[in-house]
Amino acid sequence: MYASQYEIDLPADYDMGIIRERVAAYGHLLDDREGLGLKAYLVRERGVDGSPVNEYAPFYLWNDIGAMGRFLVGGAGFQGIIRDFGRPPVRHWTGLAALAGPARSAAPAAATRRLTALPGGPGPDPVGLELAGRIERETAALEELARRDGVHTAALAVDPRDWQLLRFVLWADAAPQDEDATERYQVLHLSAPGLADLPNGLHP
Repeated sequence: MYASQYEIDLPADYDMGIIRERVAAYGHLLDDREGLGLKAYLVRERGVDGSPVNEYAPFYLWNDIGAMGRFLVGGAGFQGIIRDFGRPPVRHWTGLAALAGPARSAAPAAATRRLTALPGGPGPDPVGLELAGRIERETAALEELARRDGVHTAALAVDPRDWQLLRFVLWADAAPQDEDATERYQVLHLSAPGLADLPNGLHP
């Protein structure tokens, strides 16, 4: 499993209805994309749920890294983003765990993302055992979170370049206010052709 996301910042006075219309018209195009676990069409809207910005920020979980490559550079979808918004940086993370929640059969309405820096550099953990313990604790916390009512899917992934840990959760309704998140999103559409193929548990 591999996670990716690009974040398109939009002007403060941007009509977010344009993004909603875009997703309504084209979101279904990835509903049967081979190699894709899920794509959540996410937005943050200035002044809504505490967001300071307008942003279009689709999030992906891939079952096939090759399919992700073809989407980005093989003319298999990303060219529409480049045409309309320019070519944004694409963040990507190596998957560690994915879990189905009690609301897996519902259409998600909200999502949360938490990015956490993983301390690095010279220190008392020369062979990485402290990091392994941290991931084990985060995975256990994810398993507990995934049992909460309203959770559709919960995932954990790591960026080994900048050493950041990602926790991403889809919610059937509004995300709980007590959810530890650095970003909160509205979900406009979910394409989930390979949802059943996502690893349910710790990624091997």
